[in-house]
Amino acid sequence: MGKPVNTEDSHIHGQNIVACVWDFDKTLIPGYMQTPLFEHYGIDEKHFWEEVDQLPDFYAKRGCRVSSDTIYLNHFLSYVKNGPMRGLTNEKLSDLGDELEFYPGLPDFFKELKEEARAPEFRQYDFQLEHYIISTGLTHMIRGSKIAPFVEDIFACEFIETPLPPNYNRQSELSLPLDLEVSQIGMVVDNTIKTRFIFEINKGCNKNPAIEVNSWMRHEDRRIPIDQMIYVADGPSDVPVFSVVRMHGGKTYAVHKAGNQGEFAQTCALVESGRVHNNGSADYRSGSETSSWLKMNVREICRNMAQKRQNALISRTKKPPRHHPESENPSPRRDKLQHESLFDDPI
Repeated sequence: MGKPVNTEDSHIHGQNIVACVWDFDKTLIPGYMQTPLFEHYGIDEKHFWEEVDQLPDFYAKRGCRVSSDTIYLNHFLSYVKNGPMRGLTNEKLSDLGDELEFYPGLPDFFKELKEEARAPEFRQYDFQLEHYIISTGLTHMIRGSKIAPFVEDIFACEFIETPLPPNYNRQSELSLPLDLEVSQIGMVVDNTIKTRFIFEINKGCNKNPAIEVNSWMRHEDRRIPIDQMIYVADGPSDVPVFSVVRMHGGKTYAVHKAGNQGEFAQTCALVESGRVHNNGSADYRSGSETSSWLKMNVREICRNMAQKRQNALISRTKKPPRHHPESENPSPRRDKLQHESLFDDPI
């Protein structure tokens, strides 16, 4: 259980931030981020994913349960260890991330959306918008992509290169091998664990390591309340996050590839079941329905934030003292003198 956070003296955060939280595959890019990796090593992508889909049943027959969301990471490492991807490093993953092609309008739309929180009507409040990515894909590929400079933080799967040996903390010196290669899984993100990172963003754990995600924290001390978040993703696998964000007052939006009737039907089903507020094609160009909906809702969240500020100010401001008339019908002369004194005395 996490340690309670002491927040008695003052609020930890100003709560002036809107968070737009994104899935990655089929939300920001048309396919899967691993495609450039398969192309680089000459691996049949379709065959790889067919193997991955069969692994849970195969291991179940051996009496072992595996996660269908993340078993692909283990299979990647099998490809590294057994030859086809030998020599794969995190640096190589970042280099291949630069080859990723994004949906229309990206990454420029990320900059445009930030400007909505800086509109003239909100200037006095110093509101900001931050972009986050939560993905079951690979952190280093996202870091190497063209959208990374516009993203505040990335939560995704990671590999470890050359793990430390037993008793490493008893050695005075550690030799660093020259032939780096990914060989262990360092971070796992599946479609349920994604919800954890919503609360890390909510509480500000990624900004302050002293705050643990399971620590109790008052609503007013959380860095970004969930009702100041928008979550954008593509399908049924994102239902856990859609549900958490919507339940806590945030906005949810499902995207599909333009012209793909199957994906369109999926996102419509999410709207009809109450999982998301709206859906649209993954076209982020200015004037598109998706671009317009997201901008409109950022402004709506900012207006709600401004109203909260005004309400808080009013509740903390005491009314000035008033004179009580000695009689219900004061003389005109007395009324005039009282009126003049209000403006003659310094405040």
